[in-house]
Amino acid sequence: MAQTWEYSTVPLMIHATKQILDMWGSDGWELVQIVAGPDGNGLVAYLKRPTGEGA
Repeated sequence: MAQTWEYSTVPLMIHATKQILDMWGSDGWELVQIVAGPDGNGLVAYLKRPTGEGA
């Protein structure tokens, strides 16, 4: 059976980007991509982690 994933999107504050990503990483989340926010003024991180289901 294939690995299954859960996903999250997180708004990033420029002055605290490292701390935000470190916090999510310590909870088992892996950064997939960072893109410009919908208003063009911020950044959004896309993260994933295994659900524990699957192989």
